[in-house]
Amino acid sequence: MKNNFFIKETPSTNALMWKMIRESNLPEGFVLSTNFQMAGKGQQGNSWESEAGKNLLFSLLLYPHKLPVEQQFIISQLVSVGIKKALDEYTDGITVKWPNDIYWNDRKLAGILIENSLQGGQINSVVIGIGLNVNQSKFISNAPNPVSLRLITGKRLDRKRLLNNIHKQIMELYFRMDQEEIRTKYAKGLFRKDGLHSFQTPEETFQARIHTIHPDGQLELETEGGEKRRFYFKEVQFVI
Repeated sequence: MKNNFFIKETPSTNALMWKMIRESNLPEGFVLSTNFQMAGKGQQGNSWESEAGKNLLFSLLLYPHKLPVEQQFIISQLVSVGIKKALDEYTDGITVKWPNDIYWNDRKLAGILIENSLQGGQINSVVIGIGLNVNQSKFISNAPNPVSLRLITGKRLDRKRLLNNIHKQIMELYFRMDQEEIRTKYAKGLFRKDGLHSFQTPEETFQARIHTIHPDGQLELETEGGEKRRFYFKEVQFVI
């Protein structure tokens, strides 16, 4: 993989990537990776536990100028699908928990944090931060359900090879940009896509099944009684 930069440690690969973008012209597909993030974060401001030198922590840069702002969720979908495709080579049971966490069965394997820069109603640049548990065997934080590829497979994996494959899968989907293909694969790989499951809002816990994911990222659920309900990210969560 060309156009990449490694730094031993940094507070955040996303934050450093944005700094580098302001200071120089980075090519599309540029990857910034590190062995350790002092202030790594996930969705909703959660911290991301990662033992130094054991996992994949990197940010990927895209310039989807032709993509309308209202279709930006397709980036989240294609990144999730690309990561899943790379991980499917190692184990069964890999799914995408809406909107873009990567799970193995009921345990979290990777998190994705996507940050956009908008200009004149268009997407100027996108920085995609990815944290993937690879060779870590013990987790000490209060995160409820972490897992790593090493715990799943019993093997120590080559992080560089895995990073190259993830990058390849994501970029192939990105340059092809077949939105119907991406959405189909995303839907097929969804966590708890079949049957009734427990969901929670600030007001209630209820049983529902996933009905569809709308192009803007809305999750549409169908309750036991047949009622259709739509939610944006942070408005509802799975009960794990």
